[in-house]
Parts: sequence; structure tokens; C-alpha cells
Amino acid sequence: MSRLPAEGGPSGADWTRDADRLTREALLEWDLVLDGPPMTGWTAVVHPVVRRDDLDGAQFVLKVGWPHVESAQEHLALRAWDGHGAVRLVAADPSRGALLLERLDSSRDLQRVDIDEACAAVGSLYRDLHIPAPPTIRTLPAYLDPYLTKLRQRTDVPRRVVTRVTGLARDLLAEPGPRVLLHTDLHFENVLAADRDPWLAIDPKPLAGPAGYELHPLLRNRFDEMGTGSAMRWSVRRRLEVTCEAAGLDEEVGRLWCIVRCGIEILWAAVDGDDAELSKNLTLFKALED
Repeated sequence: MSRLPAEGGPSGADWTRDADRLTREALLEWDLVLDGPPMTGWTAVVHPVVRRDDLDGAQFVLKVGWPHVESAQEHLALRAWDGHGAVRLVAADPSRGALLLERLDSSRDLQRVDIDEACAAVGSLYRDLHIPAPPTIRTLPAYLDPYLTKLRQRTDVPRRVVTRVTGLARDLLAEPGPRVLLHTDLHFENVLAADRDPWLAIDPKPLAGPAGYELHPLLRNRFDEMGTGSAMRWSVRRRLEVTCEAAGLDEEVGRLWCIVRCGIEILWAAVDGDDAELSKNLTLFKALED
């Protein structure tokens, strides 16, 4: 966290120094007491909590996160879903980056579930999550345009990748169709077990756009399980097939959007000098194109 630059708010280092204070303030604001050890993600701390003097014993979690572009509208998406397919939002304080959420079973996600079952579970969640996008949600074109411009300017990314990705993005964005509320990061660890539903989504990075944009996280996670060569190509297509069937999505459109998202991931890896991520997404790009 301490290495992250500011994105319209505090730097990662500044936020890290303030995280305990922000947590205490949120506990006071919502009359909460801690109910177990905290959990950490990439950019947030999550505390199990209960309401002080709550005789019903309802259990929640308090999520206090670093304010950045991708998290800024998380509370709006969760409010729009209202618990359908996603964790239920109880209260939000965007000024502190604080969310009060229903408590799910953090010990059970889809990371070790049979891959076909896991992909089908994510596909089923998409059916609930892909509602008409609220007008306040940032659009996919607004999100993609700066990255596509940067991709065109890179000289260290294969030109065939640049040409293919930018051309595909232009064509796909021009297609008519509904613009739905997208989670955009629904991978196997961002789905937790719940009492009221078998599985629910957490940690959205919401955008408004075509539903086919969602699928790439299911390929970049549990990556080593897909093998190499022809096994890789088969596994990629199988994950898309199972997920799209469960979600009611067009598999071919989903494949093309995955190519676009590989291009964005390749750009990030090139900028960061991350050879492992660069290799992973070039491998996925090839498997999706073959």
C-alpha cells in the first residue's frame, strides 16, 4: 500500500497511517464493536463487527479501504444490487472509504471448487448482477479510452497485439445493445459462501457496459490449472463455455472481449515491468486467438 500514488485522494502511505483512525471513527459513527481479528485485501482492511447492545446478534463486517478510482463507486453498485447476487450493503461513508456490509463466510470461496462448478456459479451470479446500469456509474468507453491510447503509443508491445486489441475494442464498443452494471473483477476469490444464497459476489469495481466484458478474470485466476499448449487452449474455451451457458451470454462476444482485456493487462504489465504478468496475458491472448 505504501508504494501506491494518490488517485484523487491520499497516497497509499498516507492512507496506511490514517487507517486505524478511520476505522475508529466508523465504529463510533455506526455504534459498532469489533468481533474478531481483521482481514486484509490488496487495498482494504475488513473487520468483523456487531452493533453495540444488539440483542439480535446480527453480524456484519466493516470494510475500510484506500480511496482510489476503481473503488470510488463500489457503494453505488452494491446499493443498486441490493443484495441480489452480491453482498448486501448496510451503510456507506464514502468520505472515509468505509462500508458496513453483511457478513459472509470468508473461509469459503471458489478457489478450490471444481473449476466447472466454479465457473457455473459465477455465470449464475452474472444473471443477478447484470441489471440496467445506474446513470451515475462510469462507462466502459470512458474507462478504456485512456488505456487504448497508451497502448497505441507503446513500442514494447507487439504490434499485432496493439492492432488487434484497439480494433476489436472500437468494433465491440460500437455494437448496439444494453449497457448493464458490471462487476469487472468477479474472480474465484471474490465470491463467498452465504447463508441466504450459496454464493455472493464481493469487491466490485463497477462500470456500465456490455455484459461480455466480464469474463477475463476467470481466465487470469487459477491460471496454472489450465496447463500449456493445446491444454491451455481447451481450458480457456471450456471456462468460457461453462460460464456463458450459465450466464446466458454470447460465448463468441465474450471471447473477443477477453482479447481486449488481455491487451489492457499487457499494457499494465509493460508499464510495471512485470514479466510474469506480461507472459501470462500474451499466453492467454494466443489461446483466445487460436
